[in-house]
Amino acid sequence: MGYKTRFRHENKYVIDHGQYLCIRSRLKEVCRPDPHAGNDGTYLIRSIYFDNTDDKALHEKIVGYASREKFRIRYYNDDLTYITLEKKQKIGSMCKKVECSLSKDEVCDILTHDTDFMKDHRSDLVRELYCDMRSQSLRPKVLVSYRREPYIFGPGNVRVTFDSMITTTALSDDFPVKGHELPATDDPRQMIMEIKYDDYLPDIIKAIVNEGNILQQSFSKYEACRRYG
Repeated sequence: MGYKTRFRHENKYVIDHGQYLCIRSRLKEVCRPDPHAGNDGTYLIRSIYFDNTDDKALHEKIVGYASREKFRIRYYNDDLTYITLEKKQKIGSMCKKVECSLSKDEVCDILTHDTDFMKDHRSDLVRELYCDMRSQSLRPKVLVSYRREPYIFGPGNVRVTFDSMITTTALSDDFPVKGHELPATDDPRQMIMEIKYDDYLPDIIKAIVNEGNILQQSFSKYEACRRYG
């Protein structure tokens, strides 16, 4: 498969529950909910992040490298019939994601370090991960879980999401991953709002965000979920 994608703007905000309620009520007037969300407007995301033995991805985030990338395996609502391998690249506030599908058996093999199948895989992305696992000692590191509430605004291809209940789980050879989920933030009520868009952010979305009196800031769920090791 080819990497047919593009860089998009990504703005992040750490907000409290009151700010969330205010911004969400305004967004609902102009945005539509994501059709993939459940009856409550949310879905569960679980991501297995990769890093090497020197924690390269973690250190690059802490230091603040402008250009960096991470691999992750992602699935939704604990549905193992749809699993993706993703590579997320960031340059400043711009981000790009490329992905391909994986089977449950393939994920099990990766977690148990049975990776021979990857070198001749149909997907360029899987073969790239295999090369990085061989050359950089890249390995699955931690499970990141959270609840997402998404909204869509057509002009500018805008996507606004509220992420809450962020937890971290140590990895084992089991898949799906079994283990105790620990909070990744000091305040469990804390939420992360992300705004992704293509070439421009429409004024109406800017106005709604500005009404919340919040500041754009950096936040990495992977970094937060590595707090225990």
